[in-house]
Amino acid sequence: MIVIRDWLRLKPWEKLLIVTSENHMPEAEVLRHCAHRRSKRVDLMVVEKRGKHVGIFFDHHEDVFDGYQAVIGATDYSLVTTKATKRAIRRGSKFLSLPLSTNNGKSMLSYRFMMMDTKKSKMMAGIIMKYLNSSSVIHVRTKLGTDLKLYKRNRRAGFFNGVVKDGNGFSSASIEVYVPIEETKTEGILVPDGSLGYIGRVEDPFHIYLEKGRITEIEMTREGERLKEYMSDFHDSGIYVASELGIGLNSYAKCRGNSYIEDESAYGTFHIGVGRNIALGGVHEANGHFDLVAKRPDIYVDNRKIIERGKIIIPEPEFF
Repeated sequence: MIVIRDWLRLKPWEKLLIVTSENHMPEAEVLRHCAHRRSKRVDLMVVEKRGKHVGIFFDHHEDVFDGYQAVIGATDYSLVTTKATKRAIRRGSKFLSLPLSTNNGKSMLSYRFMMMDTKKSKMMAGIIMKYLNSSSVIHVRTKLGTDLKLYKRNRRAGFFNGVVKDGNGFSSASIEVYVPIEETKTEGILVPDGSLGYIGRVEDPFHIYLEKGRITEIEMTREGERLKEYMSDFHDSGIYVASELGIGLNSYAKCRGNSYIEDESAYGTFHIGVGRNIALGGVHEANGHFDLVAKRPDIYVDNRKIIERGKIIIPEPEFF
């Protein structure tokens, strides 16, 4: 009911489409049951493709959501950066990204991080976005060796907190601030020590090198080899482009590698999104998008520190 009532805010006259896959049918049925308490016009679409390539169909069929006023993407992977989603948002439909992939067999709908106060996360986002949107260069460092410079000329930060109204009709279960960074300028080193997106938890941190916006080298540890194999399976050089900076806002979430959405949402983490970013306000196309998560960053905007060891240090409300 959090998803249907509080996040999507489904109205009786709205027709809803829930996009899912066979392995998430129990969750989709629960969502449909809850939705029927608010609207009788609820359809299910079950996609055949699973995993990282699920978005291809929604790139090839941009008009697939045209008959609906609300859509929930409840497959394994996010549909948020697909062309069909972009078209739906442009046409005024609500879209909620709810990727249900987990690595421990536990339904994402049962995770405690779903209980995060959306008003609090919106307030947190507003504080950070104020400084991001008045800056042009972002510098991220960690004690483990991350040292990245990212650029955002003519790019605006946004945020997700689940509530589609707060996102002007578009949101994600990932509670975060995001910036669609300039795709050709990121320079430096990323040392992920949280998770590797859908792959799961990082056991041993390793180095990823970026030049002119692209991953140019991955340290060949066991973890590095896992990431390299995963990325090569996209069969698209565009997946190596750094296209997003994300900052987690969910104080209920923990970065444990069990849930992709929980990992990237966790307060005290940041992530670099690679691959497509068109739905976030960028211009880069690719066969997919996923995030590399690291913990306890120091983040500077135009040389002003706004986050220290993962904690917001700019003026903030008393309840933080």
